[in-house]
Amino acid sequence: MSTVVHSVRLVDGDRIVEDAWVRFADGRVVETGTGADWQHGADAAASVDATALAGPGAILTPGFIDIHGHGGAGASYDDGPDAIRTARALHRAHGTTRAVVSLVTAPLETLERRAAMVADLVATDADILGSHLEGPFLDLARKGAHDPSLLRAPVLTDVERLLAAGRGTVRQVTLAPELPGGIEAIRAVVAAGAAAAVGHTSADAAQSRAAFDAGATILTHAFNAMAPLNHRDPGPVGAAASDHRVTLEIIADGVHLDPEIVRIAFAAAPGRVALVTDAMAAAGAADGHYELGSLAVDVTGGVARLAEGGAIAGSTLTQDAALRLAVQAGVPLADAVAALSTVPARAIGRGADLGGLAAGTLADAVLLSSELDVRAVWFSGERV
Repeated sequence: MSTVVHSVRLVDGDRIVEDAWVRFADGRVVETGTGADWQHGADAAASVDATALAGPGAILTPGFIDIHGHGGAGASYDDGPDAIRTARALHRAHGTTRAVVSLVTAPLETLERRAAMVADLVATDADILGSHLEGPFLDLARKGAHDPSLLRAPVLTDVERLLAAGRGTVRQVTLAPELPGGIEAIRAVVAAGAAAAVGHTSADAAQSRAAFDAGATILTHAFNAMAPLNHRDPGPVGAAASDHRVTLEIIADGVHLDPEIVRIAFAAAPGRVALVTDAMAAAGAADGHYELGSLAVDVTGGVARLAEGGAIAGSTLTQDAALRLAVQAGVPLADAVAALSTVPARAIGRGADLGGLAAGTLADAVLLSSELDVRAVWFSGERV
């Protein structure tokens, strides 16, 4: 039996279609159209009137994809399968149907075990797309919320150890390309089928361009943990925005970036912004004391900072909130939705079957009110 979601404003890729409908069957989108055509061959019991469920102006988008997050609902992705599932349930309720599990800096042996654990989850939990190793190959001067005692240069054998532990499921590795061995590490990551990301780096524009020429295709949480965009020294942000091969991660929480910078990023890199959460365990949970990796974090007013030093330590963001902030900042709705779906799917090599609602794609979808509040979520065609 198929499911039809009808009477909705469809926002998918660069298109906005009024009075649209989308049909799901066998876990995939099988048909789309407009008006009353959805009724042909449809079982009335399997139809969803979007306007009745989400109100006038109801919007249907592809499921959101978060390629950079560390937890939620009081649980950290570093703490194992149960913690990952707890956090994923929180983010799924906010529209994030699939996610890459980001692992914070830890000893190599620990990261090997965690990458292997995520590889096991990819085989059993279809919403887990793989792992993102954010560290340990980061610049000490731009460490952010990473344990400085565990940071190291990217020795090729170490990089290969971690990639091997993931058994083909490492989707992204963030590293500082200016470190000894950085360019060689980027080539190794790309050769293994993962995306190499520039981040937590003191690289200048020339070093960043060298990293992109070596195969790096993502800028990790642009503007944060790197040199600022300067009119005489464009740094990593300027290099990434000028390179059509590079996706810029943006944390649109009003803390990491001013909303005006969010708008400027979209204008500077059209079609290449991925809205990520970088969420830690406190997302969807109360203020208080938490841990990120081995470091203590205090969350006050929804803002996470290291207990020692006060550096921003991830976020408490969900992707629906990022959508609302981006649109309020002046980003066109279609562009903001693409930054939650099409762009991140493409950034990790899943653009063929994820991130859209064309026939043949996996049937992940989010129904939003006209105020962009989540009203329903479908995963592989099933409402969750």
